[in-house]
Amino acid sequence: MVLMSQDDFTRVYGIFFGQNLHFSLKPTTFNHQKNIYMKKLRNALMLACGLAVALFANSAAAQARADALGWKLGAQAWTFNHFTLAEALDKMDSCGIQYVEAFPGQVIGGGIEGKFDYHMSPDKQEQVKALFKKKRKTLIAFGVVVPNSDAEWRMLFDFANRMGIQSITSEPKTEDLDLISSLCDQYQIKLAIHDHPKPSHYWNPDIVLEAIKGRSKYMGACADIGHWVRSGLDPVECIKKLNGHIVSLHFKDLNDKSADSHDVIWGTGVCQMPKVMETLKAQKFKGLFSAEYEYNWDNSVPDVKASAAFWRTIVSNL
Repeated sequence: MVLMSQDDFTRVYGIFFGQNLHFSLKPTTFNHQKNIYMKKLRNALMLACGLAVALFANSAAAQARADALGWKLGAQAWTFNHFTLAEALDKMDSCGIQYVEAFPGQVIGGGIEGKFDYHMSPDKQEQVKALFKKKRKTLIAFGVVVPNSDAEWRMLFDFANRMGIQSITSEPKTEDLDLISSLCDQYQIKLAIHDHPKPSHYWNPDIVLEAIKGRSKYMGACADIGHWVRSGLDPVECIKKLNGHIVSLHFKDLNDKSADSHDVIWGTGVCQMPKVMETLKAQKFKGLFSAEYEYNWDNSVPDVKASAAFWRTIVSNL
């Protein structure tokens, strides 16, 4: 048996209960008080362990359900654009997020010079792939990126192929759509057309549908539901319009429906997230939900973590 002194016991008790105990007792009285507090300490530990087991079980159940639906919870690295990519991966990890949509121009960090971009040399690409492996994260998408020439588009698809990227998020020029269609078929990599708020070209899903009509089956929409709301559109109705043509989502919730609205924790805003997710399930959507949180830039981890927890709760009940 390990005997605990009065001073040691008061320190341990303070760690768990946030209270400072002040003993000035005879040994017999101290031992009696210690037994009482030790019982409280044991109960607290048992409660903490029970909560940890329950949280793990809930998380595992949500993951199993997400896997069954074919849904992947990721983050657009733009959420953490005030930090390096290496730091962003750590922040995603603290939020329980596995999948990553990188964006062009983010400083890489982690001992790797330069910025993440499709112009990186093959050696630099291998270093970045090693970084993702070290951080235990999966690079699955890249964007928003808009090359300016045929040669640049080919370079982008070759880069995506080398990096294991499954979808490219873009707002392509109309004159590039036929080339993109052929590249999608050649590489079997998806092109997700992203919507920024109006007056950007692809603000309305009808325009996206017209752009992909008659083109590669690998072309579709990156549904940014927050930008739809900023454009005065109903996100549920937009999802319905795009039935079968959604590649991925930029998932966000907003405090109001104005053009100047800002992100809030998922489920607390106006983007109808549960209905959006129910509609996606009904459509048998399979793909990436990229958390894109564009608010509270320097300390967004608590909000992103809470949003991920909300997503898992909804998924568990679908």
